[in-house]
Amino acid sequence: MEDEKRFITAHEIAKMLSISDAYGSKIIRDLNDELREKGYMTIPRRVNRKYFYERFYDPEEEQEEE
Repeated sequence: MEDEKRFITAHEIAKMLSISDAYGSKIIRDLNDELREKGYMTIPRRVNRKYFYERFYDPEEEQEEE
């Protein structure tokens, strides 16, 4: 993970999911709310990349494809 940035931005999410930057921002706000409820500190306008992937992509589904 050293080469990959630890946090993902709304613009990156928007490109990845083919949505608007505004909706990408809403996703980040929602995910950061979840993380704060779990006791984690968050950074405005960014969310942990690993958490984003866990919430949007089923890891078991990816293993089936391999």
